[in-house]
Amino acid sequence: MGKPVDPPPEDEAERIDLKSALEERYLAYALSTIMHRALPDARDGLKPVHRRILHAMRLLRLDPGQVHKKCARIVGDVIGKFHPHGDQSVYDALVRLAQDFAQRYPLVDGQGNFGNIDGDNAAAYRYTEARMTEVARLLLDGIDEDAVDFRETYNGEDEEPIVLPAAFPNLLANGSQGIAVGMATSIPPHNAAELCDAALYLIQHPETSSEQLMTFVPGPDFPTGGIIVESRESMAETYRTGRGAFRTRARWHVEDQGRGTWLAVVTEIPYMVSKGRLIEKIAELLNDKKLPLVADLRDESAEDIRIVIEPRARNVDANLMMESLFRLSELEARIPMNMNVLTGGLVPRVLGLAEALRAWLDHRREVLQRRSRFRLGQIDKRLEILRGLLIVYLDLDRVIKIIREEDEPKIELMKVFDLTEIQANAILDTRLRALRKLEEMQLKTELDELTKEKEQIEGLLASEATQWKTIAWDIRQVKKTFGPETVIGKRRTDFADMPDTADIDLTQAMVEREPITVVISKKGWIRALKGHVQDRSSFSFKGDDALQTAFFTETTAKVLVLASNGKIFTLDASKLPGGRGFGDPIRLMIELEETAEIVTAFPYRPGTKLLMATSEGRGFVAPADDVVANTRKGRQVLNVDGKATAVLAAPADGDHVAIIGQNRKLLCFPITEVAEMARGKGVRLQRYKDGGFSDAKTFNLADGLTWLDTSGRTWTVAQSELLEWLGHRAEAGRLPPKGFPKSNTFGG
Repeated sequence: MGKPVDPPPEDEAERIDLKSALEERYLAYALSTIMHRALPDARDGLKPVHRRILHAMRLLRLDPGQVHKKCARIVGDVIGKFHPHGDQSVYDALVRLAQDFAQRYPLVDGQGNFGNIDGDNAAAYRYTEARMTEVARLLLDGIDEDAVDFRETYNGEDEEPIVLPAAFPNLLANGSQGIAVGMATSIPPHNAAELCDAALYLIQHPETSSEQLMTFVPGPDFPTGGIIVESRESMAETYRTGRGAFRTRARWHVEDQGRGTWLAVVTEIPYMVSKGRLIEKIAELLNDKKLPLVADLRDESAEDIRIVIEPRARNVDANLMMESLFRLSELEARIPMNMNVLTGGLVPRVLGLAEALRAWLDHRREVLQRRSRFRLGQIDKRLEILRGLLIVYLDLDRVIKIIREEDEPKIELMKVFDLTEIQANAILDTRLRALRKLEEMQLKTELDELTKEKEQIEGLLASEATQWKTIAWDIRQVKKTFGPETVIGKRRTDFADMPDTADIDLTQAMVEREPITVVISKKGWIRALKGHVQDRSSFSFKGDDALQTAFFTETTAKVLVLASNGKIFTLDASKLPGGRGFGDPIRLMIELEETAEIVTAFPYRPGTKLLMATSEGRGFVAPADDVVANTRKGRQVLNVDGKATAVLAAPADGDHVAIIGQNRKLLCFPITEVAEMARGKGVRLQRYKDGGFSDAKTFNLADGLTWLDTSGRTWTVAQSELLEWLGHRAEAGRLPPKGFPKSNTFGG
């Protein structure tokens, strides 16, 4: 170990408050991430790294028509001159600009392996080559003509553009993703021709709202295609606020295989979903038996995507099978939109569609004005020289004499012909062969043409209407290049309404249908054993726990749980813990108040009715479909107050109700006397002087009343023998017939 380093002497050390130092440094880091790394500029839609890549490629003369150059050369220039970061991060950004499945309009034309939609990486930069595409050329168009401001690079040796002239609506056309500090951006790509139409309309009608612009831009246009199933209202809100999401589904069709067999074939997947990961996930779902309608999955993709899904049987409903895949896999994705961009290159703001297009148009106008002024300056310089030359042509012999004989010809020329220094230099630089008569004609023509151009440019700078006309003409040219009839400009993503799945029972598509036995213990633990287990003595429990109830059902069913506070909770049978251990407490699966207990549980049977009762003998009949809860909070069905609790939820499938109280009085009455409702306190079922309700059941009077005694034997009292117990609701009842269990319950 080396010698420990001594701290510097006290008088050299500077004391800084840690809190303020941290705040200051973290703020500096946050600002640099927001400004110089993660958020795109509203004007050209680029982040600094992309802007630097394009600028470096322009300096390397990698225009669309030129030969490709090694990416290593481009990356080297970018990190050496403009971007002091890791070479891998720069190369990754360059690769992404070339991927036609990541960029709707790639800015880089790559040669070699630039990765694929499966999620494979690109080859190393020493193997790949690149040049700019037409889109990148448009973004840089006019950069030599003082169209934008430049700033010094990080080491002060060079200059780089602060923003590009951007003759292409890149922000929305290619979109952007980025995570800064405390804010993020996510802009999906759009169709350039549609954006041009919207921009042209916006020039004519500056007050147009984002929603009105949806006539031209109906929604995103992803490079990977797919179908957007978001509603128009929701998309209008997203475009208005700049925040929202677009639900996108894979494109698929059914391929008939003859003899009634078929396959589902996916040909386009949602944007930013890696095909390799998607197939892995679906294969996992298949192994976990989460997709009972699917038999097999194959990836037959070559250049195009082709994922083949084989159904379990030929009579499977294709839509139902695909619906289950959309629910569980990334074949359906929510593509977020958060149009958080740097406005004016400085302020992060979330823009709506109209504001984003407006920012681009205003930038185009500024670029036009700057380029025009630059051209004016050039014309003025040239006109000065031309006028000087034309003066000289009037007396050439004298000029030649001065140049031959004078020691200081420049000064003499300026004095004799009344020239400026620039004009005199131009004359001295003229070649002898340019002194022909013909040359004078050309100079006069050039002078006239430039004077005319100067007038036009001055007219343009003086009139806002002419400026917008010129911008509109430029935008129309872009639209022509990327129009709907071109290969790259054709819309790839379609729109469709979300299929109505309300009447489809998706459980059967998601869960393998198998018989199970649900076991619930007295302490509220639940588990599901495979198959229908008849022998209840084989159930084991923890410590002093014991069986409360057990029933047969299937994995595709729902289980309803009644709590003493009158709430009913719904559990999916397929999600219950297996029967190897003691199961899990039901309380972990639902949000149940501490003071409430679990009373009973039973399988949900659609279309049936339930007899509900409280400890004070009140109750009603509820349709089973109305008590199913969709959340962990459950649904309040029985309203209980005071000391009363919910004690019964039994199938109501008979024409009479038999009810017995703790006072051992039995009463039978027609079920029609009980009110039917979805929620409430209910009506009085039996009257008690002391004690309360013990048990109830429904039965068909014609079949007689049955019960189970403690040893498991079934007793039946025929209709004729029940006369003395038949009465009306809310009566007290009489002691039960001989053989009725001491527990005051009907058993079973």
